[in-house]
Amino acid sequence: GHKYENHPKVKVVPLDDLLRESDFVSINCPLNSQTRHSIGERELRLMKPTAFLINTARGAIINETELIKCMKEGVIAGAGLDTQEVEPPAEDSDIWKLPNVFLTPHIGWRRLETRQRLVDMTADNIEAYVSGEKVNVVNK
Repeated sequence: GHKYENHPKVKVVPLDDLLRESDFVSINCPLNSQTRHSIGERELRLMKPTAFLINTARGAIINETELIKCMKEGVIAGAGLDTQEVEPPAEDSDIWKLPNVFLTPHIGWRRLETRQRLVDMTADNIEAYVSGEKVNVVNK
């Protein structure tokens, strides 16, 4: 089971149920062989016609060709994409012409708070290293 399935404030549901029930679906996962194109026409058609899809993870998690087709048909209300399958999308891509798709140039991490957190983590790692403490070890 999922590591949070018994958490009192978390409800773990199958992806299809999440897509059917949610008003906003935010993608926040790594791109790998299991997640590549894991959101396509089938998944989009499960969503409410009033729902929004937000991707701040990796562009290829969404099958962009199928997303464009569904957005043209009004399958869901809108999509906010901080990442695209190809960055930037080709100049002739239909994704630029869709009034219900909002594109940003992969800058979701650029907020001051995010950058400050990165600087703080770097400083914490340096302090830990200097004091002999092991943190964020990637090899043993």
